Amino acid sequence: MAEFVVITGLSGAGRSLAADNLEDLGWFVIDNLPPELVPKVVELAATPSSRVERVVLVMGTGHYEDEILPTLDWLRSTGARVRVLFLEASTDALVRRYESSRRRHPLSTGEAGDGGTLAPAIEQERRLLEPVKAVADVVIDTSDLNVHDLRRRIQALFGEDAGPAMQTTLVSFGYKNGLPLDADVVLDCRFLPNPHWVDELRPLTGLDAPVREHVLGQPAAREFLDDVERMLRRLLPAYQAEGKAYLTVALGCTGGRHRSVVIAEELARRLREAGVSVGVSHRDVDK
Repeated sequence: MAEFVVITGLSGAGRSLAADNLEDLGWFVIDNLPPELVPKVVELAATPSSRVERVVLVMGTGHYEDEILPTLDWLRSTGARVRVLFLEASTDALVRRYESSRRRHPLSTGEAGDGGTLAPAIEQERRLLEPVKAVADVVIDTSDLNVHDLRRRIQALFGEDAGPAMQTTLVSFGYKNGLPLDADVVLDCRFLPNPHWVDELRPLTGLDAPVREHVLGQPAAREFLDDVERMLRRLLPAYQAEGKAYLTVALGCTGGRHRSVVIAEELARRLREAGVSVGVSHRDVDK
């Protein structure tokens, strides 16, 4: 039976870009598919002569947002492996994208580029899709992601190395840039001494050896890592037993360049040694 990924979420949040990335990974992509045609696609993919094994269905809004949830329920009832990817972004980020592209929002009553009608349309769409977001397997907030960041996230989640086991992602971030909206667990690293106040370390990042040695040389850092590793090794099997397909653990420090990066990398190394499939993303390391 074919495997399906359904991409949905807010208009302008990157649905088409995510679909392009999955197509590059070898998935067969059908964009802007009306929900009533999904059973036909499933039927065709299930025929013995079909060579399509991994299918991406991109569902947007504007005409049939009220049909997305029943379609997802039906698709999951077929017994196929189905994963739902929901993309969202802040209203400010979406307004900037629409004003830059001069495209019209599907729920907007104004002309393309009319900023006065954009924000209400975005908020209306956000409310309409809240029930869909609630049943998604993974939610990605693209507000602060560039095209390369999103490609790396898609690769980690749906690439060949992403097997059927639950996919765990560690994300470092800076509190001054806001919390990652797609995080399941948030851990604060700001109790550790900040390398920013060490002149020779300030221009470096947590990916550089001197910063790594400085942070991991703190007894509190090692104790924290021991405790978090112990906690996650206990929680991950429980999450997986409940059917959770993806888990995002966010680790934050003030700017997201030093402490959280080191802790995320070291925690990922430990978890991989324990046999956990884990990816790492550093949201703010270049800011």
